[in-house]
Amino acid sequence: MSLSLSLVSDPYILMLLVAAAFIAGFIDAIAGGGGLLTIPALLMAGLPPHLVLGTNKLCATFGSATASWAFYRKGLFKPQQWRRGLLTTGIGAVVGALLAQQLPSEWLNQMLPVVVFACAAYLLFGPAPKDHQHSSAEIKTTRQIPQGLTLGFYDGVAGPGTGAFWTVSTLMLYPLDLLRASGVARSMNFVSNGAALSMFIISGNVAWAIGLGMGAALMLGAAVGARVAIGGGNRLIRPVFIMVVMVLAARLAWQHWFGAA
Repeated sequence: MSLSLSLVSDPYILMLLVAAAFIAGFIDAIAGGGGLLTIPALLMAGLPPHLVLGTNKLCATFGSATASWAFYRKGLFKPQQWRRGLLTTGIGAVVGALLAQQLPSEWLNQMLPVVVFACAAYLLFGPAPKDHQHSSAEIKTTRQIPQGLTLGFYDGVAGPGTGAFWTVSTLMLYPLDLLRASGVARSMNFVSNGAALSMFIISGNVAWAIGLGMGAALMLGAAVGARVAIGGGNRLIRPVFIMVVMVLAARLAWQHWFGAA
């Protein structure tokens, strides 16, 4: 807790974290993967890994709530079609968050750079799924259970790239266009963020001042990003963003694996 307070008292670090949160919210609302930026930023600011995960969940909940509401208002997400997915996502996130807090800090320090780098590489070089155009087609609810449990668990235990994985898997599993798949991703991400956050709050692994400041910036970025996404433009910035994230992940790996300053 004293470490988080010292970071708040350093305006330079706090400004960098807020700027990273705004960019992450903007990116997350468009393509997912905002945690690929906020988690490395918090780690590089010096927070312990368990506190990083809890604080990231706090600010991410703000951003995903803003983006999911924007998609819902535009009729791009219908909760009644996704009840099983919403429920199983919440369950998976709670289990994942409980497990994450049992892992040794040393494991998390070495695991998170690998997770971030692998997610960024997949999103950058992975195959693009087909973009369906049948928004009124039937949504098979049985597929939502394994999808929700798996991605909810991943978001609880780690988190980077969850929104993008939701978008990609939804396009693969259901006859939806990219915009509606993004609406599903933002809404499910909100559920998993909120469920996991509740577990981190109970255990005291949240730096509230930093998380609330970053959360406000993330909300603003998400509101702008959702407008851009709904307006139809999202392809140009993503490769550049992921390349930056891969550099950050490499820096973290160098720091935690080889003890470089």
